[in-house]
Amino acid sequence: MTAFSDGQIEAPKRPWYKRFFGNRGPVIPVVRLQGVISQDLKLGRLNIASVAPLLEKAFKIKKAPVVAIVVNSPGGSPVQSRLIAQRIRQLAEQHEKRVLVFVEDAAASGGYFIASAGDEIIADPSSLVGSIGVVMASFGFVDAIAKLGIDRRLYTAGKNKSTLDPFLPEKPEDVARIKQLELDIHEVFIDHVKSRRASKITLADEEVYTGEFWTAKRGLAMGLVDSLGDLHGTLRERFGKEVTIKSIAPKKSLLQLPNFGLSASGDVAADVMAKIEDREAWSRLGL
Repeated sequence: MTAFSDGQIEAPKRPWYKRFFGNRGPVIPVVRLQGVISQDLKLGRLNIASVAPLLEKAFKIKKAPVVAIVVNSPGGSPVQSRLIAQRIRQLAEQHEKRVLVFVEDAAASGGYFIASAGDEIIADPSSLVGSIGVVMASFGFVDAIAKLGIDRRLYTAGKNKSTLDPFLPEKPEDVARIKQLELDIHEVFIDHVKSRRASKITLADEEVYTGEFWTAKRGLAMGLVDSLGDLHGTLRERFGKEVTIKSIAPKKSLLQLPNFGLSASGDVAADVMAKIEDREAWSRLGL
């Protein structure tokens, strides 16, 4: 360590063998899953098509002692959530690697479904976890089109083909049918969480699987997370200061040049609606 005349101190140089051979600490691949979960192949959306190649690349790093996954999602498609979680477990078993999941702002609803695929869930104390439930939403425009003098004409084959049509009055039998769909999907969600964390969750089912979300600090006491912390601090603590964190991210193409947050599809209306939907999903958590 060398002191300069102005009082500044020169940082010590790394040993020559480390400069020549590089960092000899363990390499931990990190996959970041951030955004709303959706089947739409748009930038910023999470789905099995966009996530699977990143997961496969991370698990193929043979010398990595673990694979780290950062989850920051308010939820979304239950199907895509399950497919991603299922792929994580398949790869973990195939390559015999433990999976550490780190939660940042939120792992809620489908985000928590994915997080539960990890062997451990480490979260920031103020992050939000849980929301183990199902929600479906729509709008009704019956009165609106009546005031505009619009005559709705709809022709179907099959008595239930127009279920919850927004331009027709809501039917009780349609609502009951949708409610049953929600219960079926909720059961899949609950079964998944129980299969991964049944021995860790400390509260009764009726207190956990309500759709409510909590801070990770509260989630720790409930058994929804395993510990409080962050990616860099936890990995350095467990694998030493020489650990190398290797980000596994999709390759950027010319189509991802700055475009004011819109995709390169040219469908501005669809892009704007997607942004609104994403904002609405986050706003349910107050984020």
